Amino acid sequence: MSFDLILFGGTGDLVWRKLMPALFQAFRHGSLPAGGRIIGVARDELDDVQYRALIKSRFDHVELAKRPTEEEFSRFEALLCYVRMDLSRADDYPALATKLKERQADTVVMYLATAPGLFTGFCEQIAAAGLNGPEMRVVLEKPLGHDLQSNRAINESVRRAFSENQIFRIDHYLGKPSVQNLFALRFGNALFEPLWRRENIANIQITIAEELGIEKRGAFYDSTGALRDMVQNHALQLLCAVGMEPPINSHADAIRDEKLKVLRSLKAWTPETLRRHVVRGQYGAGAVNGTATQAYRRETGVSETSTTETFVALRTEIANWRWAGVPFYIRTGKRLADRAAFIEVNFRPAPHAIFKTPVGAANRLVINLQPKDGLELHLLAQGQQERRVSQTLSPVQLDLDFDKRFGSERVGAYERLLLDVIDGRLNLFVRSDEQEEAWRWVEPIMESWKNDAEGPRAYAAGTWGPAASSAMIARDGFCWTEEC
Repeated sequence: MSFDLILFGGTGDLVWRKLMPALFQAFRHGSLPAGGRIIGVARDELDDVQYRALIKSRFDHVELAKRPTEEEFSRFEALLCYVRMDLSRADDYPALATKLKERQADTVVMYLATAPGLFTGFCEQIAAAGLNGPEMRVVLEKPLGHDLQSNRAINESVRRAFSENQIFRIDHYLGKPSVQNLFALRFGNALFEPLWRRENIANIQITIAEELGIEKRGAFYDSTGALRDMVQNHALQLLCAVGMEPPINSHADAIRDEKLKVLRSLKAWTPETLRRHVVRGQYGAGAVNGTATQAYRRETGVSETSTTETFVALRTEIANWRWAGVPFYIRTGKRLADRAAFIEVNFRPAPHAIFKTPVGAANRLVINLQPKDGLELHLLAQGQQERRVSQTLSPVQLDLDFDKRFGSERVGAYERLLLDVIDGRLNLFVRSDEQEEAWRWVEPIMESWKNDAEGPRAYAAGTWGPAASSAMIARDGFCWTEEC
């Protein structure tokens, strides 16, 4: 199968940090289909040779194990070519059409690694140039809009040019091997399914924590914030994966139908729950891994009076038969104490204690997403060193480390997703009604913050966020992992 993969924004940060390394790994692993061509598109005055040299220089910033050798890159660069064009200029689109007509590829993938503000004009020009035929697919990066209205406008403009089965709305968390294993854990094994319900689960916690600040993305982040950047997409997709009902099969729409039901079942916000169950924070100066860091408001591109949140913690419930009454907690933030993403399923304790049990978190399943990848099952057991029968139990931890079990060279998120786009598999991509429902649910939070004179709560960099986050979960009698 021949394909053309067009990277709009071909000299930008996303392309050289994520997409080109992922495409090279697919090439190295032999999983990139033969007969392919990768076309970088940007406004820079470059030719094919200069573009290949630029991409080669960027690989110096990739971790050593993933850098190509001279011989590998000499073969990989044969796939690369370049087209100079400005997406906002209608006169530039015929040059792209000419490039594509050089060979009639079976599949043409258009990856918009650009600002979302360009999506609407791009789709109009693509349709006008006749570049939206059935062999075309378009990949849209987040954030797709900044609220429900703008999201709908973008989706409507894209649907005027492409059918829904040609549109791939990417959320790279869905491409992580650990998230795929979450689906396998739930729907490929009978062990946990009888326990996966309100009668047995006390609460579920989703944590996406980063040690890094905003790096060089100050202007972007200050107009976005943690709620739009992480909660509306990544965190809610993880919540759907945990909370959804078993789909009738593994087809894309069967899976997405069940995720949509979860989003529609999330409890609606009220003024009282917005006040008690949502915490926003902003990092101040502090230290991460012993290195002093500056406050968010001192970062380049950030307003000195910014009220943008770098941390969000919230409590919600899925109001359906399986989950009624079970709290789901989400927290995410920048400049936290650790880089970690995990889902923690806390089971209810035994109904009657016949042993002495230590204080602490047992009876829980931890699904690690990053940097570790695997499962931890925390149980209580009797120590094997006891010389006589003991009535006291001790916590034990059973680990399934996927990197050790399957090897650390497994397919990365972007590699998997790019291959799925080329193959036309929509399972790991988000449908427009999912996105709209997620925006509809977070909008009341954004509206409440507009009228909140207090602003985000301060927290020191290198901590786990503002104290109000701990107070929120403590009101239910629970605690975050590191506090239990």
